[in-house]
Amino acid sequence: MADPQKPDPAAFKMPDPEQLGRSMSDVAERSQRLVGEWLKRQGEESAAPNTDPLNIGSAFMEMTTRLIANPQKLAEAQMGFWQDYMSLWQNTARRMMGMESKPVIEGDPRDRRFKDEAWKDSDVFDFIKQSYLLSARYIQDVVKHADGMEPATAQKVDFYSRQFIDAMSPSNFLMTNPEVLRKTAETGGENLIKGLNNLLGDLERGKGKLRISMTDMEAFTIGENVAVTPGKVVYQNDLMQLIQYTPTTEKVLKRPLLIIPPWINKFYILDLRPRNSFVRWATAQGHTVFIVSWVNPDEELAAKNFDDYMKEGVLDALTAIEQATGEKNVNAIGYCLGGTLLSATLAWMAAHGDDRIKSATFFVALMDFRESGELNVFIDEEQIKMLEDKMNKRGFLEGSEMATTFNLLRANDLIWSFVVNNYLLGNDPFPFDLLYWNSDSTRMPAAMHSFYLRNMYLENRLCRPGGITLAGTPIDLGKVDVPAYFISTREDHIAPWRATYRGTRLLRGENRFVLAASGHIAGVVNPPEGGKYSHWINPELPEDAEAWFQGATEIAGSWWPDWQRWITALDKRQVKARVPGDGKLPVLEDAPGSYVKVLLS
Repeated sequence: MADPQKPDPAAFKMPDPEQLGRSMSDVAERSQRLVGEWLKRQGEESAAPNTDPLNIGSAFMEMTTRLIANPQKLAEAQMGFWQDYMSLWQNTARRMMGMESKPVIEGDPRDRRFKDEAWKDSDVFDFIKQSYLLSARYIQDVVKHADGMEPATAQKVDFYSRQFIDAMSPSNFLMTNPEVLRKTAETGGENLIKGLNNLLGDLERGKGKLRISMTDMEAFTIGENVAVTPGKVVYQNDLMQLIQYTPTTEKVLKRPLLIIPPWINKFYILDLRPRNSFVRWATAQGHTVFIVSWVNPDEELAAKNFDDYMKEGVLDALTAIEQATGEKNVNAIGYCLGGTLLSATLAWMAAHGDDRIKSATFFVALMDFRESGELNVFIDEEQIKMLEDKMNKRGFLEGSEMATTFNLLRANDLIWSFVVNNYLLGNDPFPFDLLYWNSDSTRMPAAMHSFYLRNMYLENRLCRPGGITLAGTPIDLGKVDVPAYFISTREDHIAPWRATYRGTRLLRGENRFVLAASGHIAGVVNPPEGGKYSHWINPELPEDAEAWFQGATEIAGSWWPDWQRWITALDKRQVKARVPGDGKLPVLEDAPGSYVKVLLS
């Protein structure tokens, strides 16, 4: 009787010799060109003095020193690991003899790396999986028991240990992934040839650096099937274009709505498709929606600073909105870094008696950066200095470098799953609007990014009265007294919700904090029509974030209607719908404008 776990030799497909020869010839030619480019780049970069720019070596050296100082804990961890491993051998032997055997370690049922049935049904692959999970647990236990390390060092060691663990998963290798082995047998290895071509294509796209394709980049065009809500560009300067969207209601709220997205990414995360577009939905609720579309900067904008993003971004937008609508007062939304900018701008405006922003909404935005998540792994004096040296040579931070940092925060989802799909299985990436947006990188001006990293992440100055000076004015968040709505997400790895909650303690207006399920993007872009994720509300704002959560009530569905009720309660007055171009600002071009269409090569 045939073993169901072994591929049937008769099912093994032999590759076509002529086609294989052409493929390998093409591979050889492309590989030779890439190797030549790589060697040239190594010569250009060989003068770089820092061989450990991420400070990983010193962090692990400190961990080793701590472990040696307390060998008993290390010995206990090793003993526990070997006992578990012996149990795994015994249980696997029992299972092979047809006896009942329980797993020594259970994986997370949500772990998609081991979703193939062979990881459970096959004795061999079940052993490989459990062996990996035991080893991963052992490494994490050793790291966590290295007492006495500085918190920042401990966080760095833990982060890079998990990067190693994720990289070494058996699912990432041909000979230990049952799905890949099965497809290799079925296609006669064509998947590996296709995967090698995919790999070379990504190397070519990154000019010698690996830029993993997460989606079919040809499936989307900005302004055609993403960022399609009708509107017009009514103002622009060096840093941004201001888009006013076409109304869909006869009456609109008197106060226009200004949305300030982060400049680390492009604005159309809030306008991906009609079914999940916050812009479209807000327009349908009777808002006159304006959104800032930041420029994708080059070396000519290297000197643009945080001050400039405030003046040429938020303040110029407020002036333009008044010209376009005749309305001085607005409601404002800031998303992530855009929310950090909004809070700083409100403090600057408070110091100058400027009250044009009547309410502020903060989407997953940090003001106190004490516990700002795993991005802190990349923030220390040595790493910032290295980054500044690199930015000063070019005038900006390359968008792909920022994207790599964010992808590392979710390596299994945003790196290794595509390595398996694209290179081992030889599949083309699936068209996905969110991943298209995620791959549409933007640059950071050198001066602005250096200011942001040092003053926010490294020194946490924004939350201190007078800690930051913008345009010659020391600012104090405690002077901001406008009503504020905070939406954060429970699984946010970029702006942890307990850290964003501290914003409610810094601003002294009437604040409301709402917590959504899911993460930094999915928890925010959660339209009512889908109702995919729930949210928690609690009108009380105790000092401790956990106390807030303990007293919160979970509500099914999107938080968007809650925000709409909150903002309309502040001012229900309505006026006739405003059409772009009817005010004092002429139409410059159709939405989504030209700034957002600038792609990085």
